[in-house]
Amino acid sequence: MTHVVAETSEGSYGFLPNRLDCVAPLTPGILTFNCEKDGEIFVAVDEGVLIKTGNTVLVSVRSAILGTDLATLRSAVDKEFLVLNEQAQQVRTVMAKLESSFLNRFRL
Repeated sequence: MTHVVAETSEGSYGFLPNRLDCVAPLTPGILTFNCEKDGEIFVAVDEGVLIKTGNTVLVSVRSAILGTDLATLRSAVDKEFLVLNEQAQQVRTVMAKLESSFLNRFRL
């Protein structure tokens, strides 16, 4: 790895090897890194955390999609993350119904 660029709650940050170690909360966005072998790589990430120690960068996120081309990655993100958003909305609807039912029974 020659460098990593990630989106955090404080903005976009670049990380270089052998610089200060850190932990950074990640927000949904594009994580970019450069490898000598593969060139520039893009990863669409959901919320998570980045930990950098020396030359090692560890990233833990709920969802990620790897790509080498931003246009292709955008298409994959639109498909994948929109499905996840629809599923999350369905779960919220079911939970609201369960909570409402529980409260109605509790009042009796």
